[in-house]
Amino acid sequence: MADTHSLEALVQALRRLPGVGIKSAQRMAFHLLQHDREGAQFLAQALQQAASQVCHCSLCHTFTEQDVCATCADARRDRSKLCVVETPADQSAVERTAAYRGLYFVLMGKLSPLDGIGPRDIGLQKLFDRATDGTVHEVILATNFTAEGEATAHVIGEALRARGLRVTRLARGVPAGSELEYVDLGTIAHALVDRR
Repeated sequence: MADTHSLEALVQALRRLPGVGIKSAQRMAFHLLQHDREGAQFLAQALQQAASQVCHCSLCHTFTEQDVCATCADARRDRSKLCVVETPADQSAVERTAAYRGLYFVLMGKLSPLDGIGPRDIGLQKLFDRATDGTVHEVILATNFTAEGEATAHVIGEALRARGLRVTRLARGVPAGSELEYVDLGTIAHALVDRR
């Protein structure tokens, strides 16, 4: 059998992607090599370019190719509001709503003691420095509603309230257009507690 070191290296590289197991990685590798060599070259170049040029915004920590991202540089944004999210994907989701015109801080993770991820690993000191710069008046905690996301929001909220800042949390409840009999009990319970 011919030497397939390069093919195996490609499969192992693809397995590094979240949710991609050995079978999926092999399927992708075989597809690229058998049916889309041009796509494989394009993918390789795009990955190389992104890995070498994309960095973190010096203010909000999101991905950018500049020292300061376009959102932080936008003078039309409300600088008195700072929305804390876990990932750039979460920031993008909030942006797509067009309901928020403030600034962001991207944690690039969440507290998870079981995985060895503590406050230093997600840049909490940088967040605290940014939030207490005298410009920010409200911090909106938009971490996910998982156990780790809730713990992260709690730690951040307590620390920022102790520094005299107004801290709010994203509301949660029954999704628009849903029927109560099909909504999980935890969501209904939170909707009742957070009713207005």
